Amino acid sequence: MSLIAGTIVSLPVDREVSPYGYFLRGDDGQDILLHYSELTREIQAGDVVEVFLFFDTEDRPAATMKKPYLTLGELALLEVADVHPRLGCFLEMGLGRQLLLPIRELPELRELHPEVGDRVYVIMEQDKQGRLKAKLAGEQELAAKAFHAPSSWKNEWFDAIVYKPLQMGTFVIVDGGVVGFGAIGMIHASERPRLLRLGETVRVRVTHVREDGRVNLALSARKEISRGEDADRILAYLEQRPSRSMPYSDATPPDIIKQRFGISKAAFKRALGKLMREGKITQKESWTYLVNQGESSSSAEE
Repeated sequence: MSLIAGTIVSLPVDREVSPYGYFLRGDDGQDILLHYSELTREIQAGDVVEVFLFFDTEDRPAATMKKPYLTLGELALLEVADVHPRLGCFLEMGLGRQLLLPIRELPELRELHPEVGDRVYVIMEQDKQGRLKAKLAGEQELAAKAFHAPSSWKNEWFDAIVYKPLQMGTFVIVDGGVVGFGAIGMIHASERPRLLRLGETVRVRVTHVREDGRVNLALSARKEISRGEDADRILAYLEQRPSRSMPYSDATPPDIIKQRFGISKAAFKRALGKLMREGKITQKESWTYLVNQGESSSSAEE
């Protein structure tokens, strides 16, 4: 039997060598160290143990009785434990040691790189020397596990994890909960307030369930709901300013609106329209002013 890193095999315990641990014997006579720290129960020479094979820090073949979250060729969702600016991300794999996701697997834009605590869909593979590493799961691997979203999902909210961050849109796996793995979805650039990084968890609303079972998503509520939330945000901003006014109006450029309020120009105009219809604000040239309640009441009586 060929011993391959990343696989789980059953091997006989050959001997104990203190202070290191036990040496297991492969069919080819190769010694594999099972360190004391890798035991999950007491063993002795002559036992047959099930172990996961890997290379230690000195590139020597080693084994552990601990069970990893994935084995060679398998897909799993792993948490980012550490980030190295030159090497990439180190992922928790359930063994008390991390699996490297090389820097070349990550997006070119640094702001799209995962952060500690994010989770990424990866597949375990080997490098040319046989050492274990991770590669990002692609569309084909994820689609094989994803299910078709039901039509009842429309306008419902879910958690989703980014697996492919692009400028034109962000591709995610929408959490399927008890139903299963999840559904593939996309957040168009126009439906997100900023770029979303690889491995980030976001709260999304299903705007459309496609015939192929995939979903279109947004990060905001429906217009009639978000209009009220945006209006409340603008009103609170005006109320906390000493002049009870702001140098923003229908004429303000979209990029400034996005930077100040985190919403689109269209959403900003809808919120302003709502506040003006309610008599809470007025505009003059490029400024917006908060209307005093007394003034608003007088205008209504007239």
